[in-house]
Amino acid sequence: MSTETPRRTRFRLGSGTATRSRAVAGLTALLLPLAAMVGMASPAEAATSATATYLKKSDWGTGFEGQWTVKNTGTTALSSWTIEWDFPSGTGVGSAWDATVTHTGDHWTAKNVGWNGTVAPGASVSFGFNGTGSGSGAATNCTLNGASCDGGSVPGDEAPSAPGTPTASDITDTSAKLSWSAATDDHGIKNYDVLRDGAVVATVTGTTYTNTGLTAGTDYSYTVQARDTADQTGPVSGAVKVHTTGGGDGDGDGDGDGDGNGGNINLGYFTDWGVYGRDYHVKNLDTSGSAAKITHINYAFGNVQGGKCTIGDSYADYDMAYTADKSVDGVADTWDQPLRGSFNQLRKLKAKYPNIKVLWSFGGWTWSGGFGQAAQNPAAFAESCYNLVEDPRWADVFDGIDIDWEYPNACGLTCDTSGPDALKKLTSALRTKFGSNNLVTAAITADGSAGGKIDLADYAGAAQSLDWYNVMTYDFFGAWDAKGPTAPHSPLNSYSGIPQDGFNSADAIAKLKAQGVPASKLLLGIGFYGRGWTGVTQDAPGGTATGAAPGTYEAGIEDYKVLKNSCPATGTIAGTAYAHCGTNWWSYDTPATITSKMAWAKNQGLGGAFFWEFSGDTSNGELVSAMHNGLN
Repeated sequence: MSTETPRRTRFRLGSGTATRSRAVAGLTALLLPLAAMVGMASPAEAATSATATYLKKSDWGTGFEGQWTVKNTGTTALSSWTIEWDFPSGTGVGSAWDATVTHTGDHWTAKNVGWNGTVAPGASVSFGFNGTGSGSGAATNCTLNGASCDGGSVPGDEAPSAPGTPTASDITDTSAKLSWSAATDDHGIKNYDVLRDGAVVATVTGTTYTNTGLTAGTDYSYTVQARDTADQTGPVSGAVKVHTTGGGDGDGDGDGDGDGNGGNINLGYFTDWGVYGRDYHVKNLDTSGSAAKITHINYAFGNVQGGKCTIGDSYADYDMAYTADKSVDGVADTWDQPLRGSFNQLRKLKAKYPNIKVLWSFGGWTWSGGFGQAAQNPAAFAESCYNLVEDPRWADVFDGIDIDWEYPNACGLTCDTSGPDALKKLTSALRTKFGSNNLVTAAITADGSAGGKIDLADYAGAAQSLDWYNVMTYDFFGAWDAKGPTAPHSPLNSYSGIPQDGFNSADAIAKLKAQGVPASKLLLGIGFYGRGWTGVTQDAPGGTATGAAPGTYEAGIEDYKVLKNSCPATGTIAGTAYAHCGTNWWSYDTPATITSKMAWAKNQGLGGAFFWEFSGDTSNGELVSAMHNGLN
């Protein structure tokens, strides 16, 4: 376990350990409306009436996300509010936000916090919580400010259902027509809100809408939300993605995608836990200049639990509020906006850099243990992943899914015995569910040794359903072997004295090609960090050591941005730099070695390259620049 944050651990990617997330509560975010409209005026405020609405927003089996909304339906301001209700035995409130929640037994009380007690006429405030237990029972016996929650106005009124997922037609350079099936409601539908990329762009009374004024050659995502005659909004529909016609290349590389990369993929991992101790946010991709030089982002990680895809860190992912100075567009989050956190920041980044595609990566070293159960029912796994990635709250953010199973039918943090065809079955199910309009990729081992991990699974068969593999060609050697010998953790090729045959990029790529994986579906992996030992007297690789070198967050590992100054490179071996300073010995990639590796990748006909991960680079993104320039 790393000392950096409880969400983080280290693991081997190529043959052993690198950086992956350990996160908090998971949510399989399906919008599942629950019942009860409630509310009323405090006896002390006879001119004020109010309602309180309870909504179960999602349910993941052992818990759920709930939300209460207080709406002032009167003519004078509400100065404070207190909601009380009963939950069935075994159901309760875990963590809550925007309210102070207490309980006595199964009776729960929520009071406003200092800043959201005043509710103007016609206005609403909401607070949410992560519930514990099955969450199957509704909240009962509700009171608002000591009186009945239904307010005596619309007893039993339920929110409208979700409209059907829109379909798009008549798409031009600047417009698109949307159509959807009607929602239902016990008192009738008043109108529909049309949302583009999560923001309302129109309110219409019918079930069609034509959005004009769009930009040619641009991706958009649309959802629809119904509003009933009591002005309640229901859950958002599924999302439809629209790509307007026209546009053009615009970047001079001739491939028509506007990314300036000539068709070569330049992908980087962004970690959810980086927003904590590292203080690294999506905005850093913009200010460093890296966003203009990449094609794809893998957001790491979602969890795999019970054979299903689940949320990794709900706070970092979609709830963390951003101040203006840390927001991509300089606009601060508000307390009541529907999506915050890194997901919303990625949405803003994509608006600024429309060529970037974002994939949600699931698994990693810590969370790969769930793939074995997923392989027992691939269709159910794919369904859960699709429902989570395409959740209407953030469907426009993601362009596909990446799975990081370490390792199929082999041993990583745990050992898997699901069989050599398990990965193929899983990727086939994902492709069937996600379809051809979404990206489906996988991060895989780079163990090219005889009888090693590549030999234990049908990577060629699985590749038929995938857009590409991220081959983790780093972490071959490190201070988990405390006494050495010292060796580069990301050797491009073999060399005399290498501690393990087959532990290098060239052998791994050659083995995958020999299996039948097309070169164009292979990306070369680069680590934006070094691995090191201490107690070393020998400058050249192959020296003995006494243990792991000190690191900022964990012994034996350090970011490139630190090492370039604290321990500059003193030599190169197998295409990777190494450095001997004092008694410490480090290996890491530099702009020069990355340039050489990119040339090698192009010569091999690979689809491009990827890296782990953004925060290890300098503030001006010099490693990303080296990859971009090398691929072009």
